[in-house]
Amino acid sequence: MKKFSRACFGMLLAAALVPQAAFAQEAEEDSDGITITGSATVVSDYRFRGFSQSNEEAAIQGGFTIAHDSGLYAGTWGSSIGFNNGTEIDVFAGFAKEVSSGLTADVGATLYLYPGASNTTVIEPYASLTGAIGPATLKGGIAWAPGGQDSLGDASAVYLYSDLGVQIPDTPVKLKAHLGYAKSDSFLGGLDGEVLDYSVGVDFTWKVLTLGVAYVNTDAPRTLGYKEAVGADGAVVFSLGAAF
Repeated sequence: MKKFSRACFGMLLAAALVPQAAFAQEAEEDSDGITITGSATVVSDYRFRGFSQSNEEAAIQGGFTIAHDSGLYAGTWGSSIGFNNGTEIDVFAGFAKEVSSGLTADVGATLYLYPGASNTTVIEPYASLTGAIGPATLKGGIAWAPGGQDSLGDASAVYLYSDLGVQIPDTPVKLKAHLGYAKSDSFLGGLDGEVLDYSVGVDFTWKVLTLGVAYVNTDAPRTLGYKEAVGADGAVVFSLGAAF
């Protein structure tokens, strides 16, 4: 359990773009206004907010989302990981709606699950705003993990982030950048409870396939080899995903 708590907090307090490659997905819509999207992805390292969740090894990921024209949506996403039982499954639900021309608000919550492990579930409400100007998309958001959960004890954590994406016109190339800030009541291995993460990268899309490459890093301390030990050091991460 001690091992999980450290990894789980590193996940919630830490920093990175991974997403891990969140891919634009082709949708199938029926007459009820329901859209189903999904993706399958292989990444060279599963980085969550800057911290490796796969011991800096490759990971297999996939998920799907069901959305309604009203703005309601729900879905699940999973990945192989390098600690505890080796599997992470996220379940999420929320409401997203355009509040003004080119500006979309999104509120919801994510439940992080680790099948077969006890006292490891984490729930994290979130909110974000996304705006588009020409080929550029800017997103800013916040995620909060309240204290009192069995896996977190009395500690809580908050994560602030911004994402920038720029689609190069008439090309399959999209430039991307990410900056995140995490703060927690917890102190991890000499960590002061605050971490910045950042990344820059590019995606190349062909039909349903997307190849991504990004440089990911954090400002986690190097004292006693902490930064390298928790997989928060700088790295180039590759991803290959298929949308459906």
